[in-house]
Amino acid sequence: MNAERHPPLHFRPALPAPPWPRQRPQVSFIVCTRDRVAVLEACIGSIRAACRAHPGFAAELVVVDNGSRDGTAEYLSRVAATSDIALTAISEPRPGLAAARNAGLARARGRVLVFVDDDCRLDRSYLADLQRHYASGEKWLIRGGRVEIGDARDLPFTIKRCDKRERLTRAVHPGGFVLGCNMTMHRDVAARIGPFDERFGAGGALRSAEDTDYLVRAMLAGMAVEYVPDMTIFHHHGRRDRKAVDQLHRDYHFGNGALCLKHFRRAPFLLRHFYWAARAAMRELAGGPRFDSDLRLSHWPIVLMNLAGAAKFALVALAGRPDRQAQPAQETTEASAEAGAR
Repeated sequence: MNAERHPPLHFRPALPAPPWPRQRPQVSFIVCTRDRVAVLEACIGSIRAACRAHPGFAAELVVVDNGSRDGTAEYLSRVAATSDIALTAISEPRPGLAAARNAGLARARGRVLVFVDDDCRLDRSYLADLQRHYASGEKWLIRGGRVEIGDARDLPFTIKRCDKRERLTRAVHPGGFVLGCNMTMHRDVAARIGPFDERFGAGGALRSAEDTDYLVRAMLAGMAVEYVPDMTIFHHHGRRDRKAVDQLHRDYHFGNGALCLKHFRRAPFLLRHFYWAARAAMRELAGGPRFDSDLRLSHWPIVLMNLAGAAKFALVALAGRPDRQAQPAQETTEASAEAGAR
């Protein structure tokens, strides 16, 4: 088994082909949602407000409904008719966040792509920050911004509030360096890396890490991954008890374990992070510090879920999927990305 090969995806073009209409937007916001119309409404409202605050940077909104049954489709139809920015609603019935992200990629027309989760709200200055960073002309990178807690009642998890600009190195685990709920890239980057791996992500077989996998693939293609302390969003994740956070903690490391096996030949530095987690877990038994003392999160779920995720990846890779004929196209995308970066 070649564990580093890309999956046999339900392949579709990652991005629409030119020519675009004369009104081609400069930025596309891509929001994926499922059965969360209440939080989606606030998310869309914040994006529209940010666009009104910086009208010189033309934007569009692409919302992917991933099989909702709570009236999301009807809501999107109503808001699209009155929206002051172009809004395209897409139905993607295949379950999974990665499949929904790929559907959004296939319809986005902007030069810069911004992935925002449906339970997040943009700061009003988001577009001004975004434009300033991309005005440098450097496009071969993935960039993520600050993620603040949106509701003080929620536990401080799935946030990123570092105060300095920095770039990802192999000494740092890519998981959480840039969060998928606030991730941006030039459309040429997405075209070079290709679609998201649909085995990963919420709703997929491997539960999470579709965004981390994308970061690893960018690094392997010679691209930078950068965090900036502005471009701020507020995450209203709604997790207010330790049980919910603990489950998400386990799911994240389940996906990270699968990631280790997928890339073990070309990205062995991921295994080094597993070793460090195992060593920290052993120290924890002897009274050493927990992974997160405030949330009482242990290192042991990291180790055990990494192993479980790697085992699941092996089973999924061995079993394959019905759409095997799509695999050569995805492998070609990966090879082109590496060759282009060189």
